Amino acid sequence: MMKLYFSPGSCGLSPQIALREAGQEFELVKVDFDTKTTSEGNYFDVAPKGMIPALRLDNGEVITEGAVILQWIADQFPESRLLPPVGTKARYKALEWINFVATDMHKGMAVMFSPLIDAESKQRFAADYLASRFAYIEAHLATHEYLLGDQFCAADGYLFNVLSWPSRVGIDISQYPAIGKFMARMRERPSVRAARRAEGLPSA
Repeated sequence: MMKLYFSPGSCGLSPQIALREAGQEFELVKVDFDTKTTSEGNYFDVAPKGMIPALRLDNGEVITEGAVILQWIADQFPESRLLPPVGTKARYKALEWINFVATDMHKGMAVMFSPLIDAESKQRFAADYLASRFAYIEAHLATHEYLLGDQFCAADGYLFNVLSWPSRVGIDISQYPAIGKFMARMRERPSVRAARRAEGLPSA
């Protein structure tokens, strides 16, 4: 059985959502991010970078980097329609969104959690860099239920994952109604509700 290594409320949520959307069985292994340990021992033995998520396959191989794990799940279980078919325009649009979330949003939000950056710098960063990204997403979601239109894809789970973080670092995104509707829509998906429960997070 596959094992997904995670830490509650972190970026391990999106691959968990994808695995559930694909109807796959897997074991969740919680990582203590401070000590880099799990119930199995030293997490560095699983993922030498020490970062989450990591997905251990049935054959023992390990895949890291959330954006890559999402693509692997989608390609292994194409009937789940987590990504459009290879070679299609829609496929590259979905990958564009995954990479935007990974590089602009995920890494941008990581700044807000960093203990190495002072509060004033974080406020300026949020008001400039992050606000422009929120506005871009808002404009898109104002005319789309999901990132690709009316069809959920792996990028939506990743976006939901990252957009769950602003309230944890004091960023108010209530002025973005389309984002709010998207988040509410996502919270109603069975895969999302189950994933959040499994991590001990509120299901709503």
